[in-house]
Amino acid sequence: MRGDGRRPDELRPVRITRHFNKHAEGSVLIEVGDTKVICTASIEEGVPPFRRGHGIGWLTAEYAMLPRATGTRTPREATRGRLGGRTQEIQRLIGRSMRAVVDFQALGERTVWVDCDVIQADGGTRTASITGGFIAVFDALEHLRAQGVIPTIPLCDFVAATSVGIVGGEPLLDLTYEEDSSCQVDMNIVMTGNAELIEIQGTAEDQPFSRSDLDRLLELAGRGVQQLVSLQRNLLGEDRLVPRPRAGNDESGKGRRNPERLSRD
Repeated sequence: MRGDGRRPDELRPVRITRHFNKHAEGSVLIEVGDTKVICTASIEEGVPPFRRGHGIGWLTAEYAMLPRATGTRTPREATRGRLGGRTQEIQRLIGRSMRAVVDFQALGERTVWVDCDVIQADGGTRTASITGGFIAVFDALEHLRAQGVIPTIPLCDFVAATSVGIVGGEPLLDLTYEEDSSCQVDMNIVMTGNAELIEIQGTAEDQPFSRSDLDRLLELAGRGVQQLVSLQRNLLGEDRLVPRPRAGNDESGKGRRNPERLSRD
């Protein structure tokens, strides 16, 4: 048993509150154990210059951690005048994860903004942001559909994410901060509802790990992500998404360079 009483292959309790912000087209409060993140999705008419005139939409993300989300106060990055490297990396990850399942052709020339604000952190803030952010995006797109702006919800699949790691020589699912800070291997895995991989972020914190360790961690993460997807399906409905080819999702803007790949995904 782990410090919080879980089995090695057990997720923390997950609670998702939809429509948390009355102003946003889509919003949730997601709680994964003691980690709490507010995720909102907003729709804006128009797209960045590199997408303009092609009839396809765009999605981008921002991520922030409130000053007392952790044990000690962290100054707001706005007061420093620049985003930290960690923040930029996480918001690019969130954006890539969501774009992998959006049908931008069906969305039209509109931009979806996904904002993830951590109000309390105990490990797994980026994976909670992705899992909750997907539901916020779904609700925002459903808002467009309900208004008759688009005929269907332009999503191809579900998306969720979790962390895994090796702590004390044992593979563990969904690490707390205490586990994450003492692990030998740390990974964040993003997958679709069809068990396709979107991203693997993994590193050895102590010693190199083997291919068999990687396989064990991927299998463990896969089971965890599918449990999260099942939760999403129960909240949103099994039949709300219609599988469709990812037409019009060329991130380069029909062959043109995409400046956000370097500046802000």
